[in-house]
Amino acid sequence: MTKIYALCDFQTLQRKNISLEQFLNICSKYDISYIQYRDKFSPLEMQKLNLIYLTNNTNIPVIINDKLELIEFAAGMHMGQDDLKDIKTNIFKIYDNILFFKLLKKKYPNKIFGLSTHNELEILEANKLPLDYIGLGAYRPTSTKDVSNILGDNISYLAQISKHPVGAIGGVKKNDIIENITYNVIGSDLYED
Repeated sequence: MTKIYALCDFQTLQRKNISLEQFLNICSKYDISYIQYRDKFSPLEMQKLNLIYLTNNTNIPVIINDKLELIEFAAGMHMGQDDLKDIKTNIFKIYDNILFFKLLKKKYPNKIFGLSTHNELEILEANKLPLDYIGLGAYRPTSTKDVSNILGDNISYLAQISKHPVGAIGGVKKNDIIENITYNVIGSDLYED
């Protein structure tokens, strides 16, 4: 059975007038493997406080999206392809993906690391990396992110190429059954019934 990976997009929660406490209450109704906290606009200190609140009020591992400076307050970090380039070259001054992830794993041995992928080439590159999972998508169009590459049913073929567990991202619903997918990465579908 496909597991749920819950997206906690802070701006979406604010727009829908859902508190972090309400979000966690919704999550408690499901068997959720991970929560990813994504916040592109709040000041870093507010993101830190929200992340601490989430981690202190659930036993579900909470993963930060793209913010290496907040990793000590989370169970791990998920990176998009653009954020990966930015973090490895601007912060670490490293250009090799394998070396970068080996250093991350050495520095943070107990942290979970995930990477977004969108095509066969990115999956094959991710196969060389010491990741815990990959995100793959977009499965469908989504209202929270502008995506031009919609995989649709092709996602099942691509997922079987990955040596890591795969989370289907982008427009995924709670009840979607997608072959070769480990996690349905669910955003607003968690609280839209």
